[in-house]
Amino acid sequence: MIELSLVGIGTGNPDHLTHQGVAALNAADVILIPRKGDNKADLAELREALCAAVVSNPTTRIVHFDMPVRDSADANPAHYAAAVNRWHDAIAEIWHAKIRAHVPHEGKLALLVWGDPSLYDSTLRIAQRLKLRLALQVSVVPGITALQALTGAHAIPLNDINAPVTITTGRRLREHGWPASADTVAVMLDGECSFRHIKPAGVRIWWGAYLGMPEQLLLSGPLADVAPHIVQQRQTARAAHGWIMDTYLLRRAT
Repeated sequence: MIELSLVGIGTGNPDHLTHQGVAALNAADVILIPRKGDNKADLAELREALCAAVVSNPTTRIVHFDMPVRDSADANPAHYAAAVNRWHDAIAEIWHAKIRAHVPHEGKLALLVWGDPSLYDSTLRIAQRLKLRLALQVSVVPGITALQALTGAHAIPLNDINAPVTITTGRRLREHGWPASADTVAVMLDGECSFRHIKPAGVRIWWGAYLGMPEQLLLSGPLADVAPHIVQQRQTARAAHGWIMDTYLLRRAT
């Protein structure tokens, strides 16, 4: 049996890692770390720095793998889903090759997952593909989600009293608008600043990037006033670092 632990690491700050997560990393024979090209080398380096800070087991090995590039997909939802599924298949093939090479029969592996594997993360779906081919036991160590880091950084609650919250993606916000029956909308996976596609009247936004890291950026206020500043800050930060991870909360006045 091969044991795979998916360890939520929050937003990359070692202080966000739980004691359970530290234990899982130190119990691993191999920790898999993805590389996403030169423009995103910081992401691999952050994972490596986190491991250097918390892993004391001298037998734990770091193994890198190169992430495949996802096919471009047009606005057709069916095409988008197919492109994502092909990408997940390709990642699963790479994981399979690394597992067979470094833990061929039995042992423990760990993967560091930004945020938490439960929320808009595909790691569990990719691992499910491997369970069809390997004697694989998957466990999850929950981490701090981007939404927890965002609301904590702004010192705000996620919801109003007795009010619903909808968690969605930038793509769905652009295509379908404000979700029905939601006073508060949390938006993830948005590289297009999709808040520009909704009517700003009466809406406030709380935005954050690089949450919990030294580079952290925070902006908040009425959407009509703050939106242009977020777009500019995002462009500047992405150009400076080569990558950006951000999320935001939208709330209508009640």
